[in-house]
Amino acid sequence: MVAPELVRSAQAGDRDALITLLREIESHVYRTAYYILNNEQDALDASQEALLRIYTKINSYEEKALFKTWVQRIVTNICIDKFRKAKPTVSIDEHDMTFTAEHNVEYEIMSGYLAKDIREAIDKLPEHHRSVVVLRYLQDFSYHEIAESLNLPLNTVKSYLFRARHQLQSLLQDYQKGGVRG
Repeated sequence: MVAPELVRSAQAGDRDALITLLREIESHVYRTAYYILNNEQDALDASQEALLRIYTKINSYEEKALFKTWVQRIVTNICIDKFRKAKPTVSIDEHDMTFTAEHNVEYEIMSGYLAKDIREAIDKLPEHHRSVVVLRYLQDFSYHEIAESLNLPLNTVKSYLFRARHQLQSLLQDYQKGGVRG
């Protein structure tokens, strides 16, 4: 994700290194926030808050953990706090579609429905299951990285993922049966 030398330079007070570091992780931070919160504005707020916290707390990072794990813990904790305080909202942007001659329109529509249904199913998961699913399947974290990011025992992470997969299978059963939306 980020070169260790860049992190060390940022910690040593190199302002340019710190700015470069924040730019390198910005999209990763936003993507995580969006997958957890499923709302563009909330994700922008959470990622800005996370980047600010990383900026102010860079010296508290210790190389005992991977930098991406440390960042992930910050982002996830901020998102969980926002999620607890959040009121339900609907994003108009989710419903915008662009059709081009290069794509199969039916495929685009069905893919859009499937992606929307997957996001909705993930949103219905309990908070702790949602976090591990986002980190594992959307951010490609290993079980150990998830455990470290969320400060959970490894077996708890495995258990949460096992339960979350079963919940998602149940929630998405129409697609597994080849069902069509109507």
